[in-house]
Amino acid sequence: MVDGIIGKKIGMTQGFDEAGNVVPLTVIKAGPCTVVQIKNKARDGYEALQLAFIEDRPAKKPSRAMQGHYKKAETPVMRVLREVKARAGAELKEGDQVFVDIFKVGEKVAVTGVSKGKGFAGVVKRHHFAGGDAAHGSMFHRAPGSIGASSYPSRVVRGLRMGGRMGHERVTVRNLKVFEADKAANLLVVKGAIPGPNGSYVLISRG
Repeated sequence: MVDGIIGKKIGMTQGFDEAGNVVPLTVIKAGPCTVVQIKNKARDGYEALQLAFIEDRPAKKPSRAMQGHYKKAETPVMRVLREVKARAGAELKEGDQVFVDIFKVGEKVAVTGVSKGKGFAGVVKRHHFAGGDAAHGSMFHRAPGSIGASSYPSRVVRGLRMGGRMGHERVTVRNLKVFEADKAANLLVVKGAIPGPNGSYVLISRG
C-alpha cells in the first residue's frame, strides 16, 4: 500500500460538518502520480516509491541523467519528483499510476510543504519578543536587547534569536482530516490550512 501522494495547493474554501458548523477547508489537486522507481530492502535498505506528479507541462530542458531515470519507467520527464513510504507487499510496478483514492473520507493525513516567505522580519514578529516600554522616552520599543556579554565569550553565540529572513521553510502539518476525495477530478479536500501559497507543491501522507 502506498502511504503518500504529491499534490498542488489550489486554495481555501469552507464547508459544513455533520452538526452544521462551518469548517475551513483546503482544496488540493492530488495526483495522478506515476511510479518512477521502486526501492526495496534488499537493494536500498528500505521500502519506498519514487512518484512523479503528472502535469500538462513536462519538465523544461531535463538533464540527460534525469531523462535516463524516467526512461527506465517508460514515462515522460515530469517537473516534480518525490519519494514516499510504501508498505511491504505493495503490488505496484514502474509506470503504474497512483490516484487520490488511496485516502478515505475521515482519515487523518499529514501535509508537507514550503511555507510562505515573509522576507526580513525583526525579533518581535519573527520570535514573538515582547519588546520594550511604549513610553515616549523609552527609545527601546522593538529592539532585541542584549545579544551577549563583552568580556566572555566576547562573541555572539551560535543560534541566538535575532532578526532575519522569516518563512520559506519546510513545514509539516499533521492530523488534517480528509473531508472529500474525488478521484474523477483528482481533488483532495482537507479540514484546516496547509503550508505554502496557492500553486505550491505539497506531499500528502498518512500520519
